[in-house]
Amino acid sequence: MIYCGIDWAERTHDVALVDDSGQLLAKRHITDDAAGYKILLDLLVEYGDSEENPIPVAIETSRGLLVAVLRTGKRQVFAINPMAAARYRDRHSVSRKKSDPGDALVLANILRTDMHAHRPLPNDSDLGRAIAVLARAQQDSLWNRQQLANQLRSLLREYYPAALAAVEPWRNGLCRPGAREILRAAPTPTKAARLTRAQLQASLKRAGRKRGIEEEAERLREVFRADYAHQPQLVEDALGKQMLALLVQLEAACNAADDLAEAVEEVFPQHPDAEVILSFPGLGVQLGARVLAEIGDDKNRFADARGLKAYAGASPVTRASGKKTSITRRWVKNDRLNAAGYLWAFASITASPGAKTHYRRRRDDHGDWHAAAQRNLFNRMLGQLYYCLKNHTLFDETTAFPTTLAAAA
Repeated sequence: MIYCGIDWAERTHDVALVDDSGQLLAKRHITDDAAGYKILLDLLVEYGDSEENPIPVAIETSRGLLVAVLRTGKRQVFAINPMAAARYRDRHSVSRKKSDPGDALVLANILRTDMHAHRPLPNDSDLGRAIAVLARAQQDSLWNRQQLANQLRSLLREYYPAALAAVEPWRNGLCRPGAREILRAAPTPTKAARLTRAQLQASLKRAGRKRGIEEEAERLREVFRADYAHQPQLVEDALGKQMLALLVQLEAACNAADDLAEAVEEVFPQHPDAEVILSFPGLGVQLGARVLAEIGDDKNRFADARGLKAYAGASPVTRASGKKTSITRRWVKNDRLNAAGYLWAFASITASPGAKTHYRRRRDDHGDWHAAAQRNLFNRMLGQLYYCLKNHTLFDETTAFPTTLAAAA
């Protein structure tokens, strides 16, 4: 067996090949372009890489063009955690020295000694990977939008509390088009107090509002003309300009989130597993796409449901040493899948009678807190999802919660 290790960087990469005895066979310094990739592939072929017997590769990333080139054919690519690679480095040197060629050699030796303990990149389909890109980008855009909305809210509290009072009854508050239109028309409380009914109605119409425009404009006018404390005029004008600059960023984040959501709605239903995922209570197109993005469509990725639950952070972890044993939540997990699971469990409580009964039993009988009960529900439904995807069967309420439904009856 020949093993390959690659220490990647932004412009260049270091490659090392070792045999079963740990002997260094070859090393190269390649560039991050098509010419460098060709040198790498030719080097692998020179040492016996073929379609029937590909050389496994260890690298400290799972993304990028280099990984895409290496994943062609049946070659196994192992994404090694950089922290794990640093621990392996201490096995070869106690002086804590470090070099890029040396790191490539360490990665190759990781596969030589402990390849069975590391998981290769899953063999997901191109459609599954495309959905993963869009779903993760949409999730990032939502997080970015919320972060910008929090910054804007904090800024408005300093000089413009009337704006916060005006958007308080609206869902999503500052992220709504109507809120952005009004802030754009009146960046300071002094200008907001001068807005007429016609100007407020025009702002609401530009934002896409169709009904109740006159009543809402009257409410906004009363809010803006109420008595509030004010900053000095020069300071207020400066804060208004700062708010407009932040509003431009929030507008871009909102548009990006909407565009990516439309892209997910277009692509996700085309996947063969979409029907199974959407049959589960609490999972819609956006949330279902996030779940599929993290677990992938490679049916051999997880040996059993326990592996998937541990990967998602739904199952607890046991620490036992001597006479002390503790069972705690799992901190090392896929954070994206865990965040999607929290929303999934929260929505399934109202969408599924069995899920609601299970949640109430965990709260009342076992004394779980809200988050712990939701995590237990997510753990159970994740095992059901694993079974349904493995056998391509739809979710069935009576099969999923037979005991809880009988108890409720």
